[in-house]
Parts: sequence; C-alpha cells; structure tokens
Amino acid sequence: MAGAVDQRTVDARWTGGLRAVVRAGDHEIIVDEPESAGGTDTGPQPTDLLLASIASCFALAMAYAAKKRDIELSDLRVRVVGTYEGLKFTRIELLIGSEEPPEVLEGLIPAAERVCYVTNTLRQTPEIRIELG
Repeated sequence: MAGAVDQRTVDARWTGGLRAVVRAGDHEIIVDEPESAGGTDTGPQPTDLLLASIASCFALAMAYAAKKRDIELSDLRVRVVGTYEGLKFTRIELLIGSEEPPEVLEGLIPAAERVCYVTNTLRQTPEIRIELG
C-alpha cells in the first residue's frame, strides 16, 4: 500500500577493532574494515554494503518490472560504482547488463526506479536522528 508506514530494524554489535556483527532478521552480517584501514578484513566495509544494497535492490526491482511485463531476463547484472569525495560518496553509478537488447532494459528502468526502496531513499534524503537507547 503506497504511503503505508512500516519499520525495518537491524542491530549492530561491535566485536572489537573495526569489526561489528549486524543482525538483520534471521541473518548475521560481519562488517569490517580492510587491513589497510586498520581492520581485519573479515567482512565487507560499511560503504561496500551501501553499494551492495543499491545493486541488489535495483537488480530485484528490474526483475520485478520484467516479470510484470512477462519478460524473462537473461543474465541480469547490476554493477554499482561509488565515487568518494572526502567522507561521502558524491556520485553513484548503476551499470545494468543482460543478454536482453538494450531497448528492453531501458524500458524497464523507469518502473524499477519507482519500486527500488534503496535508490528512492537516497534520492529523498531521510531524516537521521541519533539518540541514546
């Protein structure tokens, strides 16, 4: 339902050094920094998880849009490239590939953009509040 309010919650627990374990539903994700940044490289770094969230959400959105149009996508791939400037990404590019002709993919992109929660969130900067709890 459009406009419905729902909440998602994940919990991170610091496990020493620059490493944390995140609980997302029934799943655990190890998050760490590379050794070059002082971590132990036992998991992806937070910024890679952000890019992974964009890539996976848009891939699923493309698949959803294709299914709605009775299109079977072959070998769908979404690569996301983030460009750092200081302490943030200033540019994020999505590169979409498939065995389907480019015009088929181009036709799916607007529908995928409408239903991709992650890219929609980044386009409309959410309020971020930090509290003790």
